[in-house]
Amino acid sequence: MRIARWLLESERQPAMTQLPAHASVIANASVWMESEAIDQLHRVAALPFCVRAVGMPDLHPGRGVPIGAAFVFSGRVLPDLVGGDAGCGVLVLAGHKEGPRGDALERRVLAAWDDPVLPDVDPEELLLAAWQGGPRALSWLREVPEALAELARQFADDEAPSGAFPLERAHALQLGTIGGGNHFAEISRVDRIADRARARALGLFRDAQVVLVHTGSRALGAALHARYAGATLEGGAIEAYLADLRGAVRYARTNRLLAAWRMARAAGLGTASRIARMFDIVHNAVEPRADGAFLHRKGAAPAERDQPTVVLGSRGTPSWVVQGLGNDACLCSVAHGAGRRMARSDAHAKLKERYTRASLARTGLGGRVICDDASLMYEEHPDAYKPIEPVVESLEQAASAARVASLVPLITVKK
Repeated sequence: MRIARWLLESERQPAMTQLPAHASVIANASVWMESEAIDQLHRVAALPFCVRAVGMPDLHPGRGVPIGAAFVFSGRVLPDLVGGDAGCGVLVLAGHKEGPRGDALERRVLAAWDDPVLPDVDPEELLLAAWQGGPRALSWLREVPEALAELARQFADDEAPSGAFPLERAHALQLGTIGGGNHFAEISRVDRIADRARARALGLFRDAQVVLVHTGSRALGAALHARYAGATLEGGAIEAYLADLRGAVRYARTNRLLAAWRMARAAGLGTASRIARMFDIVHNAVEPRADGAFLHRKGAAPAERDQPTVVLGSRGTPSWVVQGLGNDACLCSVAHGAGRRMARSDAHAKLKERYTRASLARTGLGGRVICDDASLMYEEHPDAYKPIEPVVESLEQAASAARVASLVPLITVKK
């Protein structure tokens, strides 16, 4: 049975209050959880061949599939559990020291987004490199500035081939861009250090600036999802999809590096020597497991032992860099952010009456926001999200991850 039809039929049934034995939710009593999110988790967990399901504390309803969850299926892959933004994730570039702030920083950020990110590179060559080789492939292109190529070479090689999914010129033109929804590019500063030894190992120093980029595969991911939507894959069909998915993930990671390159130059972090540490985390993907099953993450971050990741706050709350503890009870995963507590349409309607348009350009933490879309500003207002602290506390209490340092936004771009 195709998953889309199964989920549609399930949604006509009464709400489910008790999860099956192989499903669980990581959330303490302080985490607000919408009943529809639990119902969606139940429906996916009840699908044939699902053997594990874990909802993160940022769990919230999606389009038939909950966001903020990890699932294990035995011998099957369900592309709908990756969705239309394959490879979406976050890239962190930690600088050694403080940089420009205030008006000077805002001017530099605005200038960084005014021009094409790589004006001398042929778009089709750039697209092919991103699809086949990911961020590291930027160093293959002669027209790429050496400072960017040096950063690109820090990404590991992955020899598994990408698929033959048809690429379009429009996909090339979106490289180095953010997109809508909850995606953003940000310059933050390291605020609270929770674990000095781990922070030092990750290159996180008090008050130093950090570039944070949350974006994905843009229109390419949507086209990939349209091809596979509703399918339950098995046998040879799995590898065909995973090959296409590898290409989309590589594209998304390249997109993040190019967007981060814009922000890094604005913050004075445009060379590898000025960056203490860099790591990239993928939120929407499928991983083959040693037991032959497949781990699907939908808006969840991997947290293997000693793996750094980040739980994203809203633009009015800090983000937390955490270190994974490799807990299989949590499917070695953590929340990718605070999680929505208000649907976009509700947020726009309610918050428009509460806040003026001018007030949205400043955050409660003293940061600034650059965004030309007033509707998006209301939809992504901090009030539309859960508080970050109970989310991180839940992860700690579940022994999924340990806090390292908090990041407070200085300037956030949503374009």
